[in-house]
Amino acid sequence: MNDEALSEREIIERVKKGQKAACQWLVARYMKKAYFIALGFVHNEQDALDIAQEGFVKAFRRIASFDARRSFFPWFYEILKNLCLDHLRRKKVKNEIPLDGVRILGTEAEDREMKAAVRKGISQLAFEQKEVVLLRYFQQMSYQEIAEVTGKPVGTVMSSLFYARAKLKEILRRYLGFEKNDRPRRENNGS
Repeated sequence: MNDEALSEREIIERVKKGQKAACQWLVARYMKKAYFIALGFVHNEQDALDIAQEGFVKAFRRIASFDARRSFFPWFYEILKNLCLDHLRRKKVKNEIPLDGVRILGTEAEDREMKAAVRKGISQLAFEQKEVVLLRYFQQMSYQEIAEVTGKPVGTVMSSLFYARAKLKEILRRYLGFEKNDRPRRENNGS
């Protein structure tokens, strides 16, 4: 199948007709993104892969009800997000953010400490805030793309991100030992 010449709408129509090559094209196009989104929610590589695969299975089973005039990914994202939430409810998994392989600070020890602080901070956010942080900073989606996949107005996305960053700043400041004036807290070591 020459996927370069076909639009996503034409691909979806072929999927609806049961053409395996069209299904494979959608999986090839969106699997990596689906995997990393799931990983951001469930924090386990194997679970994320399983959820991403299950998302495609569910999407293909429901494809007959999909309006091909719409973009596929926002519709698929809803399926994927619901699978992630179901998984978290079943497993009661501790929310952590995968930062392995991402360099934040100079030394490895500083990097480890900062990653732990960021994971802890993001895990304390409300779900809607965590969702926009994951999509914006870990999936590099624009505000418009986030609005499209979450079904929320762009202003709501921007507002959620603003408040998420403010809360993260506060959490990280406390976690790393800084007071409101950005000065390190003094350890009480008897001096």
